[in-house]
Amino acid sequence: AAVLALLAALLAPSSSSTPDRDELPGPPEPALQVGTPRGLAGERNVSLWTTVRRPVTARSAPSRSAGAVTRLSKETPEGTANPLLVLGRVRDGAGRVWVRARLAVLPNGTTGWVPRAALSGYRSVRTRLVVDLERLRATLLRDGRPLLRAPVAVGQGQWPTPRGRFYIRNKLVRYRSDFYGPLAFGTSARSPVLTDWPGGGFVGIHGTNQPDLIPGRVSHGCIRMRNSDIVILGRLLPVGTPITII
Repeated sequence: AAVLALLAALLAPSSSSTPDRDELPGPPEPALQVGTPRGLAGERNVSLWTTVRRPVTARSAPSRSAGAVTRLSKETPEGTANPLLVLGRVRDGAGRVWVRARLAVLPNGTTGWVPRAALSGYRSVRTRLVVDLERLRATLLRDGRPLLRAPVAVGQGQWPTPRGRFYIRNKLVRYRSDFYGPLAFGTSARSPVLTDWPGGGFVGIHGTNQPDLIPGRVSHGCIRMRNSDIVILGRLLPVGTPITII
């Protein structure tokens, strides 16, 4: 009996030598922490843009059989890469990704669907430019906060600056002159009448050799700024920035 009691004591679990499950240490923390994915397009004050990688037709719906809206080239008329402001993305039944983009064609406000394969990588901006045609003032915002406010000159009655939503297509110094000032921005806004932009039709934002006419309604549709203001804007305004003209 004594031997059996000794064996039972030796085989019984010991509360002092076996830790409770709740007392066991947890697994080590991994060295790499991966956050929850979040799309840039869903972030407030962030806009996406891309460029045309090869000539392609923008269509009225995300389908190869949809009607053509316009033909997109790799370059703008000014010889720069041709940017598009991204508005949305969708995958068709065959698995092809299509991008809905704002287009630099008439009528203003036109959008189209472009195959993702014809476009370059996405880029993002956190800026937005607002041009107020009543107050004759431009306001640049970053993350929703004003960075720059400046008076502007806009189109005369017979050559109005169009209202709507557009984007910056390029930043140019090749037009540096007394008339255009030290630099100019090309936009996606179009005028059905005439503008000061080379070749006509597009609305530009540029400096001037007549700062005394600012603010005012004196141009053929383009937006003029004092040279000191356009130089500051040149440091703060990236290509792809959305523009609202109200």
